[in-house]
Amino acid sequence: MKRNLLKKEEDSDPISAVSNLFDVAMVFAVALMVALVTRYNMTEMLSSEDFTVVKNPGKENMEIITKEGEKINRYTPSEDQSKSGKRGRKVGIAYEMENGEIIYVPE
Repeated sequence: MKRNLLKKEEDSDPISAVSNLFDVAMVFAVALMVALVTRYNMTEMLSSEDFTVVKNPGKENMEIITKEGEKINRYTPSEDQSKSGKRGRKVGIAYEMENGEIIYVPE
Protein backbone atom coordinates (compact mmCIF):
# COMPACT_ATOMS: atom_id res chain seq x y z
CA MET A 1 0.00 0.00 0.00
CA LYS A 2 2.84 2.39 0.73
CA ARG A 3 4.25 1.79 -2.73
CA ASN A 4 1.10 3.14 -4.37
CA LEU A 5 1.28 6.34 -2.31
CA LEU A 6 4.92 6.95 -3.25
CA LYS A 7 4.43 6.31 -6.96
CA LYS A 8 4.20 9.56 -8.91
CA GLU A 9 1.27 10.18 -11.19
CA GLU A 10 3.61 11.36 -14.01
CA ASP A 11 5.18 7.93 -14.28
CA SER A 12 1.89 6.39 -15.31
CA ASP A 13 1.22 8.97 -18.05
CA PRO A 14 2.86 7.68 -21.27
CA ILE A 15 1.71 10.65 -23.37
CA SER A 16 3.98 13.10 -21.50
CA ALA A 17 7.01 11.76 -23.41
CA VAL A 18 5.32 12.55 -26.72
CA SER A 19 4.89 16.21 -25.83
CA ASN A 20 8.58 16.47 -25.02
CA LEU A 21 9.48 14.91 -28.39
CA PHE A 22 7.23 17.41 -30.16
CA ASP A 23 9.01 20.32 -28.45
CA VAL A 24 12.41 18.97 -29.48
CA ALA A 25 11.23 18.48 -33.08
CA MET A 26 9.93 22.07 -33.28
CA VAL A 27 13.22 23.50 -31.99
CA PHE A 28 15.13 21.37 -34.50
CA ALA A 29 12.91 22.49 -37.39
CA VAL A 30 13.31 26.18 -36.57
CA ALA A 31 17.08 25.79 -36.20
CA LEU A 32 17.26 24.01 -39.56
CA MET A 33 15.28 26.78 -41.31
CA VAL A 34 17.50 29.49 -39.83
CA ALA A 35 20.64 27.59 -40.85
CA LEU A 36 19.41 27.17 -44.44
CA VAL A 37 18.42 30.84 -44.78
CA THR A 38 21.80 32.04 -43.53
CA ARG A 39 23.77 29.44 -45.51
CA TYR A 40 22.24 30.41 -48.84
CA ASN A 41 22.32 34.17 -48.09
CA MET A 42 18.56 34.50 -48.42
CA THR A 43 17.99 36.85 -45.50
CA GLU A 44 16.43 39.30 -47.98
CA MET A 45 13.41 36.99 -48.19
CA LEU A 46 12.64 37.68 -44.55
CA SER A 47 12.90 41.48 -44.77
CA SER A 48 10.11 43.81 -45.87
CA GLU A 49 12.25 45.51 -48.56
CA ASP A 50 11.77 44.87 -52.30
CA PHE A 51 14.67 43.24 -54.14
CA THR A 52 15.74 41.56 -57.38
CA VAL A 53 18.11 38.59 -57.62
CA VAL A 54 19.61 37.27 -60.88
CA LYS A 55 20.74 33.63 -60.70
CA ASN A 56 23.28 32.39 -63.29
CA PRO A 57 23.49 35.70 -65.23
CA GLY A 58 24.09 35.34 -68.97
CA LYS A 59 23.68 31.55 -69.02
CA GLU A 60 20.97 29.32 -70.49
CA ASN A 61 19.41 28.61 -67.08
CA MET A 62 19.34 32.25 -65.90
CA GLU A 63 16.51 33.18 -63.51
CA ILE A 64 15.31 36.57 -62.30
CA ILE A 65 13.63 36.56 -58.88
CA THR A 66 11.90 39.72 -57.65
CA LYS A 67 10.11 40.48 -54.42
CA GLU A 68 7.52 43.25 -54.49
CA GLY A 69 5.78 43.64 -51.15
CA GLU A 70 4.57 40.18 -50.15
CA LYS A 71 4.64 38.78 -53.72
CA ILE A 72 7.66 36.86 -55.05
CA ASN A 73 7.91 36.56 -58.85
CA ARG A 74 10.19 34.18 -60.73
CA TYR A 75 11.02 34.78 -64.39
CA THR A 76 13.10 32.53 -66.66
CA PRO A 77 13.95 34.09 -70.03
CA SER A 78 13.79 31.45 -72.76
CA GLU A 79 12.34 30.69 -76.16
CA ASP A 80 9.30 28.86 -74.79
CA GLN A 81 7.37 30.25 -71.81
CA SER A 82 4.15 28.34 -72.44
CA LYS A 83 3.08 28.32 -68.75
CA SER A 84 3.04 32.08 -68.24
CA GLY A 85 2.87 33.27 -71.84
CA LYS A 86 5.95 35.48 -71.31
CA ARG A 87 8.91 35.39 -73.63
CA GLY A 88 12.27 36.99 -73.17
CA ARG A 89 15.65 37.29 -74.78
CA LYS A 90 18.96 38.93 -73.98
CA VAL A 91 19.10 42.42 -75.51
CA GLY A 92 22.33 43.77 -74.10
CA ILE A 93 24.83 43.94 -71.28
CA ALA A 94 24.97 46.38 -68.36
CA TYR A 95 28.25 47.29 -66.66
CA GLU A 96 28.58 49.02 -63.29
CA MET A 97 31.56 51.35 -63.10
CA GLU A 98 33.65 51.95 -59.97
CA ASN A 99 31.87 55.28 -59.32
CA GLY A 100 28.45 53.54 -59.32
CA GLU A 101 27.45 54.61 -62.85
CA ILE A 102 25.75 51.89 -64.95
CA ILE A 103 26.46 51.67 -68.68
CA TYR A 104 24.14 49.68 -70.96
CA VAL A 105 25.58 48.21 -74.18
CA PRO A 106 22.94 46.89 -76.62
CA GLU A 107 23.83 43.80 -78.67
